[in-house]
Formats: sequence, C-alpha cells, structure tokens
Amino acid sequence: MRILVFQHLSVEHPGIFRTFWAEDGHEWDVIELDKGDAIPPLEDYDMLAVMGGPQDVWQEDVYPWLIAEKAAIRRFVVELGRPYLGMCLGHQLLAEALGGKVGLMDEAEVGITHVGLTAEGLADPLFQGLGDGMLTLQWHGAGISELPDGVTVLAANAACSAQAIRYGKYAYGLQYHTEITENTVADWEAVPEYKASLEATLGLEGAEALKAEMMAKLPVISAGARRLHQNLTNIIQDRA
Repeated sequence: MRILVFQHLSVEHPGIFRTFWAEDGHEWDVIELDKGDAIPPLEDYDMLAVMGGPQDVWQEDVYPWLIAEKAAIRRFVVELGRPYLGMCLGHQLLAEALGGKVGLMDEAEVGITHVGLTAEGLADPLFQGLGDGMLTLQWHGAGISELPDGVTVLAANAACSAQAIRYGKYAYGLQYHTEITENTVADWEAVPEYKASLEATLGLEGAEALKAEMMAKLPVISAGARRLHQNLTNIIQDRA
C-alpha cells in the first residue's frame, strides 16, 4: 500500500504507525506542508494520513496552504472514496473539509485520558477488540463544534463530544494521539505553543509529571494503537 502523509510540524509525525507500516511492507511519502511542499497527485495513493500541528484550521490567512490541504482531503475522501486517518489537527481538518466547524474549547485538554466509545463506535470495525474505549494522550485546545453531514461520532468524553468520527466507510478522524512514542512529550514540549498549553493546563509540576505518566502507560497506549492499525488494515483489505 502507498500512503501519503500530510505533516504540519516535523516532530508531529506518524510515530509508532511508521513501525507498523514498515512491518507490513507499506511505502509512505511525507509532505511537509508547513515547509511549502507541494501536494502530489492523490490518485497515486491508497491512504491519506494527516497528522497534528500547532496551527488552527481557521488560520488560512496565516497558513494559506490550509486551503489546498482541505480541498485535497475532501477530494480524497469524497471523490476518490479512499481510506483516511486523521489525528488531532488531521481530525479537525477532516470535519472542516466536509463542511463542519471547529472552534476553541472552553478549556484545553492536555494529558493522559480515557475516551469512551459511543454505541456506533462499539459497533465500528475500527474499534473491535478495544473494549469500551481507549487510553490516549490529549493535547488540544480546539475541537469540532459542528458536525458535517454524513459524519458519525464514534468516541467521546466529558471534555470533547467528538473524540473520534467516521465519514462514509473508510475515513476516520481521531482527536487524540495514539501514535505516540517514548520521545513524544519531550519533542512536543520543545515547541513553544505546545509548552505553553501544557504548562497553562497542568502547571509546571503537572507538565513534568506527564512525562513519567506517559512512560508508565505507554505500553497500554501502544497496544491500543497496534490494534487500531490492525483493524484499519482489515477494513482496507475488505474494501479491496
């Protein structure tokens, strides 16, 4: 399988999914939109993965490449009908590309949290074998405020009512991060915008404690990521 990856910051990459893709023999091309990379022909790819970033979906005046990115996402999932996996900003961009709205939350959600599956999520093939939800890393101050037509909410929690969504049969968005590795918190903490949100939400002591908590719970989060990957692989194979 050929995978196209949209990144918005070099340290926000597919993380552990790169290991899964390599194990399965997939190839992937990374497009750094924040560095001015051009979007290649979408027809050449079997799946589109869109990662997180410090940008907000509405900042088209600051980041004009967001316009082309949203158009590409819409074409990939609506016109081409191909598999999509968006995380954090990639989740929000999917909603915006389909006609939904994203806005600032009353309070940022940062830290290790649990997201619960909705009735639709419990029945969705992406989450089979994951019980009633997932343990995740959250790091966002915006969320979907208005769902697009044709989108189903698959997971939620008290902080965010749309933690996971699906459009059609093959396009998924996750507000949370399952791709994390042992280096994630340290890498992201070096980004000024992320460091500020981390300390504003958790305080200095809480920010430091997050590293230890993440390392302690990383095996569970990684196991959930592997199951999610296996389920998505099965979905894509069934499509073929």
